[in-house]
Formats: sequence, structure tokens, C-alpha cells
Amino acid sequence: MINGHGDDLYHYPGIRMNFSSNIPQHVDLSALKRHLASCLDVIDTYPEPEAWSLERLLAQQLGVSEQCVIVTSGATEAIYLTAQTFRMQHHIAEPTFSEYADAISLNEATSHGGEAGDALWLCNPNNPTGTVMERQAVGEQMSRYDLVVVDQSYEGYTDVPLLTAREAAAAGNVVQIHSLTKAYGVPGLRIGYIVTSARLAERLRRQLRPWSVNALAIEAGKYLVAHATPLRPDLAEAQRLRRQLSAIDGISVAPTRTNFMLCTLRDSTAADLKGHLARHHGILIRDASNFRGLTPHHFRVAAQQTEENDALVRAINDYLK
Repeated sequence: MINGHGDDLYHYPGIRMNFSSNIPQHVDLSALKRHLASCLDVIDTYPEPEAWSLERLLAQQLGVSEQCVIVTSGATEAIYLTAQTFRMQHHIAEPTFSEYADAISLNEATSHGGEAGDALWLCNPNNPTGTVMERQAVGEQMSRYDLVVVDQSYEGYTDVPLLTAREAAAAGNVVQIHSLTKAYGVPGLRIGYIVTSARLAERLRRQLRPWSVNALAIEAGKYLVAHATPLRPDLAEAQRLRRQLSAIDGISVAPTRTNFMLCTLRDSTAADLKGHLARHHGILIRDASNFRGLTPHHFRVAAQQTEENDALVRAINDYLK
């Protein structure tokens, strides 16, 4: 596991505006909290060894067989489960989420022999760059590799059409990773799921730990899928923030198709900027220097509400002047 994931709010008391996590910060979870309060009795007994009830509900919503859906404790468990199951020659399109390489490295260290074939890992939309591959481009990669792992955790944070669950289940060589955590803004609950072919799902299930998803998370997942609307960040506001940041002398901002964006400081480090913003403005950003392929000058922010975005721009201007 890497140190320095986004939203390390626990290290910084007094934060008023959090740009560190890609998940929008102003999510109304009151209905979900009332529902969970009404079903606390589920903690009295063991949950389902595998979250079958939530898998059935997701399969119905997605239009795939329930054999093709595996619910996990967040997308991160899905990543480690996939790396543990398929001991192939792995290729990662970087810079990207560092847990792919960590999961692969961990399982290479414990492996007593791999299997033939090449696997490609794609984060789409990609974290931390905000770039998005069109469905056709993903399809081209599917024809080149024996296995393609497509992490679509941020699929609701872009307007680019992505590979569908039906396409992933039918492909035969795709493991598609999803995040209810990010779809509904509930990072503390840890709920993710995999969509893949029945054949690959059978292999993954052999490695699945029993009771990996707790009873409250299962109840939350079923409630959200049945009653809630997935988050849709304001992409126009994100582009406005990108233009404002790009106009600051000493900062460049990469193009993005999501609500988050990767920035580069010319003459300072992300760690220094992060500390200044936290201490003097109560603002938290993501130091992106621990992403493989990036430098101490890289940081990431996710657009929030207009007033907060304007406050971020003013604070960075204050730091750089």
C-alpha cells in the first residue's frame, strides 16, 4: 500500500475546503444514514460470505448475469484480487493509480510460477491525469492483450462514453472494476465490484475472502443502487477552474475530461504548496509526487463549488506572489 493517498484529512486539522479527494465533497447522505440507522440489527450476525444479494441487484441493473458480478470491499480489493488471480506478464499505462503496481508486486513476490499471457491495466478515466480513453481505443487494446483490466471507478465523472458492463461481460478477456464508493460519495463504506465473463469470474471467486464486505456496506450498497442517483460532478465548473489555474504564472495544468486535474509547479514543490495551503487557508490538495512517473512539482485538485474553487485560486496566487 502506498502512503499519501488523496483525502489524508486526518493529518490536517482545521481544513475547511478539501480538494484532495476526487469525490465531490458536498454530497447529501442524510437518506442513506437514516436507512442504515434503521437496520443496525444486521451487525448482530455475520454478513453473507459473498455479497450475493447486492450482486443480484447490480446484475439486474446492468443487464448481465449475476455470475458475472463480484462485489468487493472497495475497488482496491478488486485490484488486489485481480492481481492475485492472474499471474501473467502485467503492463501498466502510467502515470496512474499506484495500487496496480503494488498489487502486482505483492503477488509476484508470493508467486510460485505465473501463467502465459500479457495483461494490460488501464485506469479509465485515469487518475491522476483526468484523461479518458474512448471505447474504440479500449477495444483496440482488448484485441492486443490476453487480459485487459479496466478500472472505471471514475466512470460517472466524465461525459465520454465508456465500455459498458455488458461489453465487459461478453468480451471474455476483460476485468472491469467499478466503485460504488465514488459513484455515491461514500468512501468510508468501501464498496466496489467487478464485472467480467462468467469464466473469469469463476477464477476470481476462488481467491475471494469470505465476509470481505461487511453487513452495513451491503445494506448501503443495496439502498444506493435501488434509491439513489449516482454523482455527476459539474464538468463545466471543472473546466472553469482549469482555465483559472492555467492563467497563474508558474503553474501548468494538463487537459482533463473529468472533474479533477493534474497541475505542475514550475519553481516550487507540491509538498510546500500543500503545507502552505493547509496552514494558512484551511485548504487541502493532493501532493501527486508519489505517483510513478511524476515529480515533486506535481499536484492534483478536484473541482468543488464555485466559491471554493475561487478561494483555491486566490490562495495559490497568494503562495506564488
